[in-house]
Amino acid sequence: MSQRNISILGLAIGSLAIAAFSLNALTVKAISTDPKANLTSTTDVSNINDKKLVTAVFAGGCFWGVEAVFEHLKGVSNVVSGYSGGTAKTAHYETVSTGMTDHAESVRVTFDPSQISYEQLLQIYFYVAHDPTQLNRQGPDRGTQYRSAIFFANDEQKQIASAYIDRLNKSQSFVKPVVTQLVSLQNFYPAEDYHQDFITHNPDYPYVVVHDLPKLAQLQKQFPEMYKK
Repeated sequence: MSQRNISILGLAIGSLAIAAFSLNALTVKAISTDPKANLTSTTDVSNINDKKLVTAVFAGGCFWGVEAVFEHLKGVSNVVSGYSGGTAKTAHYETVSTGMTDHAESVRVTFDPSQISYEQLLQIYFYVAHDPTQLNRQGPDRGTQYRSAIFFANDEQKQIASAYIDRLNKSQSFVKPVVTQLVSLQNFYPAEDYHQDFITHNPDYPYVVVHDLPKLAQLQKQFPEMYKK
C-alpha cells in the first residue's frame, strides 16, 4: 500500500504529518558520481529533431513529482499526468491504484526539440525524475502502476531509448541494473483534474515535501542550464 494513497479530502493535513513518512527521497536515488556522463549520442535523432513540437510519454512512479520535474525544463511547453498501458475503461485513479490494471501512472511531455532533445529528456528522466532500478515500485509506492516505463511513440524514440539504457547499464551508472520497460504507446489517458499541477497547488502536502520537492532541488542544482522556474 502506498503512503501516498490518502484521500484528496486530506489535503489540509499540516506539515507535522511529514514525520509519518520515514523514507527520505534523497536516499532513494542510486545515481552515479557524474550524472552527466555517457550522454554522447550515437543514435541519429535528426528525424525527431526536425519536428516543431514532439510528445513523449514516461512512467516513473507517482506522476505528481515526475510531472513537476519535466515542467521545470526549458523547451518543455506542456506536461500532463495520466495513465498508459491499459484501457479507457480502467483509466481512473481509484481503479489504477488497485494495481490490477495494465496502466502505469505516466506523464505526457510536449517539447520543442530545437530547445531540448529527446535524449536530454531521457537524461532527466533517469537521473532526476525517478529511480530506474526499482522494479514495480518507486520509493514507498508499490505495484505495477508505479513501474518504470518509456512508452515510445515511434521507432526513433524506441531506438534512442534502447541505446540510452544500454549505455547506462554498460557504464554501470547505477548500483543496480536499469529495469525500465520499453513499450509501444497505444493510448494516453489524462488523469483527473485534481492531479494536474498537483505540486503547484499543494506544495505543503506531506508526500510532496518528502518525496517530490527534493527532486526539483536536485534538478536545479545538477542541471541549472536546463532548469526553468
